[in-house]
Amino acid sequence: MKEHQDQNIIEDNRRLRRAVDELTTLNDLARAIAALRDSQEVMDTIIRRSMKVVHAEQGVITLVDRTEERAMKTLVRAAGSSTEHEQFHMNQNLLGWMHINKKPLVVNDPGNDNRFRGVNWHESIRCLLCVPLLVKSEMIGALTLYNKKEERTFSEEDQRLLAIIAGQSAQVVENSRLYEEEKEYFRMQDEVKVASQIQMGLLPKTPPQISGYDIAGKSIPAQLVGGDYFDFIRIDDDRLAVCLGDVTGKGMPAALLMANLQATIRGHTLMDLSPKECAFRANNLLVQSTDLGKFATLFYGILNSVEHTICFSNAGHDYPCLLSQTREPSRLATGGIPLGFVADSVYVEEVVPFNPGSCLIIYSDGITEAMNTQDEEFGEHRICELVLDYKDDSAAQLLERILDAATDFSSGAPMRDDMTLVVVKREKG
Repeated sequence: MKEHQDQNIIEDNRRLRRAVDELTTLNDLARAIAALRDSQEVMDTIIRRSMKVVHAEQGVITLVDRTEERAMKTLVRAAGSSTEHEQFHMNQNLLGWMHINKKPLVVNDPGNDNRFRGVNWHESIRCLLCVPLLVKSEMIGALTLYNKKEERTFSEEDQRLLAIIAGQSAQVVENSRLYEEEKEYFRMQDEVKVASQIQMGLLPKTPPQISGYDIAGKSIPAQLVGGDYFDFIRIDDDRLAVCLGDVTGKGMPAALLMANLQATIRGHTLMDLSPKECAFRANNLLVQSTDLGKFATLFYGILNSVEHTICFSNAGHDYPCLLSQTREPSRLATGGIPLGFVADSVYVEEVVPFNPGSCLIIYSDGITEAMNTQDEEFGEHRICELVLDYKDDSAAQLLERILDAATDFSSGAPMRDDMTLVVVKREKG
């Protein structure tokens, strides 16, 4: 009887020592990872402590890539080893089992385990212990330990302890990942802000000064960067190129293509090409350098301040409106299809007089298609009405009236597209 009692006391003491050791291990781990923000450091620490406490040769934390449409795709984010063997990666069959069961798993004889028949395990894997990393019942990854040291197998106590470590660590791993995502998001935001500043720097800072003419231009991107642009390019003392382009899409991709188009147009303008030739060459360059489905519309005109004419070509852009004091408004439509559709597309041009008191309004569809909460578009007719009502305003004043009217019209509805406007007025004389 006494012998039996002594044995019980020894066993109780052993369990008590183990419980104290486990609590110490968990407490040390909690303190070690609580102060860490870098996810790699967090996972390296978890793996290192887990390998030590259960005497494993290797450990791996595999995080599920939840941004992927393929649910089984994973990211191996951290691995540790105390052996010279190559580092193991989590088997997809094992990961699938974890996705389905979401509970700890011990495999002490991989080659003969009925749960994984037909699985080709690495020849060096003698046994493994895998536990899920769960956050609010969602599996964010798994912690897997391989090969118990001294040729032994993993026990139920090892499984229980590793499950506790995983339960304690999963939220910390998730928090560190979210922290890194947040840092990356803010970094990208900073880059976009810089890109926005660069893009705004590419646009004319001041309108050109031409005797007898009043000119203004402005672009408001729907996002921090946009796909619209306008430009004034001085050719010589008598001629000024005026252009407005609209690239498909919004955001950074559209902004990059816009910068490419702007550089192309400026280069061709300085070669003293005609509007139709400029459109032809710009089209071919865009066809060669962009993917299918990426295109741009462009109005390109050359204002002659001596002959008082504008020679233009319109590559699929919204038809600008030329209002005269003596004639009905005319629409400048002569040109061709948008840039980037078909190589070697032919463009034509037209020369129209710019009479005293005339006003040319060039705009992007972000203005005419500005929509209110009743799904009604601002439309071209409102632009013409504003020009007629405020024909005595300066170009800058008229520009602001149109932009303000379009913005007020869509008040309460999100800005759907970039808004860009150019106004060219000739004095009445």
